[in-house]
Amino acid sequence: MLSRLSAQLHEVAALASRPERLDQLLEGTLHALHSIVPYDLAALYLLDGDALRVQAAEGRLVTPAVLGHRLKLADFPTIRRALSVGRPIALTAHDHDSDEGDPYDGVLDLPPGHSCMVVPLVSADRPLGLITLDRTACAVYPSERVELAGVFGQVVSTALVFAEQAALLDRYRHRLKEQVSVLEAEQADGLDAVAALEASADPEMRLLVQRLRIAARSDAPILLLGETGVGKEVVSRAVHAWSPRAPAPFVKLNCAAIPAELVESELFGHVRGAFSGAVSSRQGRFATADGGTLLLDELGEMPLAAQARLLRVLQDGTFQPVGSDRTHKVDVRVVAATNADLQDAVHKGSFREDLYYRLAVFPVAIPPLRARRDDILPIAERWLEARNLRSRHGPWSLSPDARRHLHNAQWPGNVRQLVNVLERATILQPTGPIEASHLGLQPARRPADGHRDDPTPLSFEEQERRYFTGLLSHTRGRIYGPGGAAELAGLKPTTLQSKLKKRGLK
Repeated sequence: MLSRLSAQLHEVAALASRPERLDQLLEGTLHALHSIVPYDLAALYLLDGDALRVQAAEGRLVTPAVLGHRLKLADFPTIRRALSVGRPIALTAHDHDSDEGDPYDGVLDLPPGHSCMVVPLVSADRPLGLITLDRTACAVYPSERVELAGVFGQVVSTALVFAEQAALLDRYRHRLKEQVSVLEAEQADGLDAVAALEASADPEMRLLVQRLRIAARSDAPILLLGETGVGKEVVSRAVHAWSPRAPAPFVKLNCAAIPAELVESELFGHVRGAFSGAVSSRQGRFATADGGTLLLDELGEMPLAAQARLLRVLQDGTFQPVGSDRTHKVDVRVVAATNADLQDAVHKGSFREDLYYRLAVFPVAIPPLRARRDDILPIAERWLEARNLRSRHGPWSLSPDARRHLHNAQWPGNVRQLVNVLERATILQPTGPIEASHLGLQPARRPADGHRDDPTPLSFEEQERRYFTGLLSHTRGRIYGPGGAAELAGLKPTTLQSKLKKRGLK
C-alpha cells in the first residue's frame, strides 16, 4: 500500500509542477485518490466568496446536478470547522442526522450513515476549497484513510497556490509587455516629433530647435507658450527624445480634461478609501513618469490646491498620494504647456506666483503656423505620407491650387486645424491629387478698413520663389515626367528651369 501511495503522490506532484494543467491536476488527483481511499463520488470544490462550487468530480455517482452543485458555508458548520482547523473530518451517522444535513441532500439519494469525508484545502491558514468523498456503503472511513486523504489535500493545496501565483505572474508579464509596447510607441512618437521640428524651414523655428536641444540636456522645467493647436505636445516629445531621459517614460496629463477634485489623484495617486469611489490604490502620473518626463498640458487650468503640491514636487522631488502620509521621492522632468497668459493669471490670483517663477526657468514661445508659412506645405506633405503608410488609402498629392490655398490660409487653429483639413480631404479623395475644393477652406476676408493683416506683404517674386521651393520639395527635385514639377505647375520643363534659375533655385 505504501508503494502505491508513493506512486500516486509522485503522479500528483508531477502534475502540481505544471500550473497550466490545473484542470488535469484536479481530475488526476481525484482519480489517484481512489486507489488509496475508496469512494463512489469524489468532488473537488473551490471557494467562491461565501460558497463552494464544484471544480472537478470523479466516480459512478457523478451527475450534471453534482457538477453544478454549490454549497453555502453558512448552512454547513462542519465544513466551516474543517476549513478552520485545516484537517480532514470523517462524518458519522450523527452528523447526517443533525439539523445540518448532508451536503448532497436533494442532489443524490444516499443512504443514512453512508461513508463520508471532508478534506479541507488550506494554504498558510487561507482556505482554498475542499474535497468531499462519499460511498453508498454504511460505514465510517477509518482514521488511516482519513490521514492519507489529508496528505493528498496538502499536495492539492500547494498546487492550487502554485497555479494562482503562476497566473498572477502571467498577468504581470502581459502587463509588462503592454508597457514595453507603450514605451516603444512613445519613443517612435518622440522620433517623429524630432523629425518634424528638425525639418522646419522657418528661421525662427530652427533657432527655437537649437535652444530646445540645449535645454533638453538639463533637468530644469520648461514652459511652452503658444496658441491652441500650435504643436506644444510635439515640442515636448522632442525635448524628451533629445534628453538623457529618452529611454524612460514620457507621460502626459491634460489638466483641463480632469475634474478639479480628481487632479491631485491623477498627479500623485491615491490609496484605497481615500475618497468615495477609491476602491483600490492607484499610482499617479508622477510615479509613472519616474526617471522620465511629465507633460502638464493646459497648466493654467490646474486648481490652486494642486498647484501647491506641484510646487513641492518641483522643489524637493517628493509627494504624498491622496489619503496617505507616506512620502514618495521621484525624479521627473516637468514640461508645462499652456495657451493662457499665466502672468495675467498670477495678477488675478488664479495661479501661484511662486509656481510660475519655478516653471518659467526656460520659457519657450512657439510661433503660430501663420507666422511660419514655409512650414505649412512640408507639414501637410509629411502628414499625408504618414496617413498613407498607416491606412489602406492613398497615396495623395497636392494640386497647385490646393497648395496655394494651404499656404495662404490664416490657420487660427494652427497645426491641429491643418491636420483636420487634410483628414477631411483624404476622406473626400481616397487617393490621388487633392484639389482646393477638397480642403473646404474659406477665403480670407478682407478687413473692414481695406488694409491687409500683414503690413509687409510678400512680393510676387518672393511668393513665386516660395511656391517653386515647395513644389520641388514635393517632387523631390524631379522636373520631368508624370507627377514632375513642370507638369504640376502647368509649365514646359524648359520654362520651369528658366524660372528656377531666375529665382536662384536648383
